[in-house]
Amino acid sequence: MQAKYSVSVWLVSLLAAGCSAEREAPPPARAESTVAGVPSASRARPTVLVIGTSLAAGYGLGPDVAWPAVLQRKIDSAGLTFRVINAGVSGETSAGALRRADWLLERERPAVLILETGGNDGLRGIDPDSMRANIRGLFAKAQALATPPALVLFAMEAPPNLGDAYTGRFRAAFTEAARESGATLVPFFLAGVAGVDSLNLQDGIHPTARGHELAATNAWRVLEPFLRRLR
Repeated sequence: MQAKYSVSVWLVSLLAAGCSAEREAPPPARAESTVAGVPSASRARPTVLVIGTSLAAGYGLGPDVAWPAVLQRKIDSAGLTFRVINAGVSGETSAGALRRADWLLERERPAVLILETGGNDGLRGIDPDSMRANIRGLFAKAQALATPPALVLFAMEAPPNLGDAYTGRFRAAFTEAARESGATLVPFFLAGVAGVDSLNLQDGIHPTARGHELAATNAWRVLEPFLRRLR
C-alpha cells in the first residue's frame, strides 16, 4: 500500500511539473552515443542500445551516473560481454524515439534494444493507443534489420490525475506492445524509487545517484537472466 502511495505522489509531482523541466529535443545531427559515459568507438562486444528519456540521460546528474551506466557495471560484474550504448534524450516522447530510431539502429546495429519511453507521453496525456503504435513502429524498424536485436520494453506509469480509464489504458499499452512485438517486458523499474524524497532530486521526479542504482537493480532482475540466455 505504501509503495502504491509513493508512486502516486511521484506521478502527481510529474504532472504538476508539466513540461517545464524537459522539452523534447530534435534528433541530433551528430550525437555521440556513450558506453557508460565513454564515446562508443569499438564494436568488439555485442551492443545493448538504450533508447530512453531523461531517466536514461541522467537528468541533473549526467550519463555516468544514470541507470544505463549502472547496468553496464552489473553486466561486467556478471562476466557478460555486452556493452551498453546510452542514447537517452531528455523530454522525448515515444514519437520522438520513433523519429530517431532509424539513425540509431543503423549506427549501432545492436544485439539488444532496450526501449525506455512513455513517461513524457503520460505527462502530456498522449493517447495510449498512439504511444503503443509508436512503440510497435520502433520495434518493427529494429526487426527489419538484417540481424534483428532482441527487444526489451520498460513499462512506465501515467499520472493518476488523468483518471483510472487513462492510467489503465496506458499501463495496458506496454503489455500489449510487448506481446505484439515479442519484446521482454520490464515492470515499472522506478518502483521503490518514485515518490521517495531521498531517492529523487529536488524536482521530485528524477532519481538521485542512489535512485538510479535501485532502478537498475529492479531492471536487472529481468535483464540478467534475459542476457544470460542470449549469451
